[in-house]
Amino acid sequence: MNNELIEQKSWWKGNWKWIVPAVGVILISIGIFFSSGMDGITTDLVQAYASQELYEDAVIKANSDERVIAVLGTIKPIDKLAILEGEVHYSNKNKTINTSIRIIGTKGKARLDIVANRMNTEWKYIKINVRIKNPPEKRQILMIAITD
Repeated sequence: MNNELIEQKSWWKGNWKWIVPAVGVILISIGIFFSSGMDGITTDLVQAYASQELYEDAVIKANSDERVIAVLGTIKPIDKLAILEGEVHYSNKNKTINTSIRIIGTKGKARLDIVANRMNTEWKYIKINVRIKNPPEKRQILMIAITD
């Protein structure tokens, strides 16, 4: 019987054939992500996600409008996924937001459009609209009166 040690290949020698292409694909994906401007959109979404009071206060204002209640019913609280699915654009050194998210009422669905400015730690609303698309016979835009 032969007692010689069996020399094993290193981990790198056994796996380089799939690691090199995988690292290449990851690097190319990161390059495309940053060159496409998606990093700015991602930053906007993260900031909007952290500013939930903006959406909560807008829903309170929309729920106080009789026209919204008549068409949509009471709007349910915004879930966190709605913010991530929505559109968000910051401007004016991240002090102005223009956003649109889905809302669900007891009688239907719509979009909530918000334009607001951040003053110190609070949001000052410029515009709050509720856009109703479906059903087509109820299609309309309800502008919410802003009172501060």
